[in-house]
Formats: sequence, C-alpha cells, structure tokens
Amino acid sequence: MRTLNVNLAERGYPIHIGCQIMQDSRLFAPYLAGQSVAVVTNETVAPLYLSTLCDTLAELRIRPLKIILPDGESHKNWQTLQSIFDALLAGRYERNSTLIALGGGVIGDMGGFAAACYQRGMPFIQIPTTLLAQVDSSVGGKTAINHPLGKNMIGAFYQPGMVLADTNTLATLPERELSAGLAEVIKYGLIRDIRFLDWLEKHLPDLQLRNEAVLEEAIWQSCRHKAEIVAADERETGERALLNLGHTFGHAIETGLGYGVWLHGEAVAVGTVMAARLSRMLGFLSEDDVLRVKNLFVAAGLPVRGPGRGRKMPADRYLSLMRHDKKTLAGKLRLVLLKRLGEAFVHADPDEEMIMEAIRICCEPG
Repeated sequence: MRTLNVNLAERGYPIHIGCQIMQDSRLFAPYLAGQSVAVVTNETVAPLYLSTLCDTLAELRIRPLKIILPDGESHKNWQTLQSIFDALLAGRYERNSTLIALGGGVIGDMGGFAAACYQRGMPFIQIPTTLLAQVDSSVGGKTAINHPLGKNMIGAFYQPGMVLADTNTLATLPERELSAGLAEVIKYGLIRDIRFLDWLEKHLPDLQLRNEAVLEEAIWQSCRHKAEIVAADERETGERALLNLGHTFGHAIETGLGYGVWLHGEAVAVGTVMAARLSRMLGFLSEDDVLRVKNLFVAAGLPVRGPGRGRKMPADRYLSLMRHDKKTLAGKLRLVLLKRLGEAFVHADPDEEMIMEAIRICCEPG
C-alpha cells in the first residue's frame, strides 16, 4: 500500500492506494469513532464488493445501514439524493454517524453531497471502485448532482475523512469504463507533467491490460497531482481550474446527448481534443501536438470525434450548453487550453466563432 496526503490543515486526509486494502479494518478504525455507519452504493457494485466491506466493518463490530441506489449517470439527481436522506432519517442516523461512498464517480458525488447536507454535515469516507473515481473524482471534495441544463451544477465542496483506492476493484471494471478513467489520467500529463505524458505513451498498453504495478503507478501519480492542486486551491479560484481541461466541451456533450449516453471520460477525451484544436488555432500548439493528443486517446480506446449534426449536436448547440458551465464568469466563457503539452492555462472570453469552428472540425467524419 502507498499513502499520500491532501494537505488542508485540519481538513486534510490520507489517500491509501493498494490491492485488497478494503479488507484492512485498521485503515477504517480511526474514522469510525461511533458505531453508526451507512454505506451508499449501487446495484452494480453491491453484489461485487459490499459484502467485503461489511466483513471488514464487522471486525470493528459495526453493522452498517446499506443504501443501494440504481446505477448510472441518469440517476444522479434530486430524486435519488432524496432516497439517501429518507434512509438516513428512517434509520435515525445522527450528525456523528459516518457515511461511506462505495462506488464510482456518481456514487462518490451523491454520497459526498448527501454527507455535506445531512444535518449540515456528517463524516464520510470515499471508496472509489472505478479508475476515473480513483484518479480524480474521489479526491478534492467536489460533490454534486446534475440538472437538466447542466452537469454538476448543484453541489458543495466537502472533503472526505479518507480516500481508500483498492485497485482490486478494477479487475471487474468493464473495458469501456477503464478507458473512460484513462482520459482523466492523460489529463494530468497534458496540464502539468510532460514526463508523465511520455510515460503514459509507453505504458498505455500495460494499463489496458490491467498490469497491477503500472495501474498503481498511474493512480499514484494522478492522485499526487490532484492532491497538490487541491491543497493549493481547494475551492477552484486559481490553479484548480486547470483540472477542467476538456470538461466544458465534454459536459456539453453529456448534457446534450442525455446523461449516461456517453461516459464522462469519453466526453472529456473529445472535449480535450477540441481544446487542443482551439489551442492550435490560437497559435499555441503545432499540428503534431494536436495529433499526439488524439493518438493518446485513441491508444486508450477513447473517441476523438464528437457527436455532430447527426446526433442533434451542431456547434451552436455545444456553445449554448457551454454557456451554462460553472466556469462561466460574468456571462463570459472561460476555457482551459494548452500553452504547450504539459502546460495549461485559462483563456478568458475566447472568440465564440473560433470555438464553434474548432467544434465543427472535431465533429467531422473520418
């Protein structure tokens, strides 16, 4: 097991990364002072890992409340969130109870948001079971649900007490989900670490084959970058915004097609290609740089061409949805672009016609 820390003074917490560490009750003991624990998971993850977690908690004489939600991004809404509150209230759970989120990004977001709201805040633990959640969404305290007009528009910053990334859970992850997680791994190399990007180009085949040592290294490096950024800018007033490379374009795809049609990582991959294309149009990247970005995502098994008119997503539809993005300031779009590979920046109020042209190019067939 390897451990690193998110340094946020009294709200700091460890990230544990390793194989089968969900079975180590010693990791949980410091965070479960009370005997009242609720586990939020979904219908897919529960048959795979809920009993393992319950066996671990049993060693601490804890029998948790099990809250099993429907699976999928389409259920990341108020109605599903309300079902968590219903279960906690019916079970008479108190403010000092602990909520454990066991699942991917959707479960982590909803479990964390529920913990932030219930009795104005209860302790919670993240146990991410997908690659995307392990390298990104479980770290940093962003919690949210979706709205029909925009992804993750309603939520809170609320830090967990611990993140436990058990790489054993990736053995049951579908290929498509694994690839989706690689989109966020690639992001860290593109925004701040060219050497990590070089390493990824060499090891993407091993990552897709689920080589345990290579996966652990990729998760470690990704979490290291995320922890450093969050410690420096917890509430996204500066550097943390760079983590949104490709996300404004990608969220438009997810919202426009309907939540769950494309996976988040798939939309981010195409969104990052669009951001790279716009960076090229602005004179920052070369054509070879854009090709390198595309090739990375292709090697990871991800799409590099967006849904165009054939899926009712013309460029002006993208732009309309992007205007609802959380990074919009005073009505003006702010996009994360690439100054060079390994260095990102925030472009305030880019030209909308140029944005639409970059989108059109990235949606062309072939």
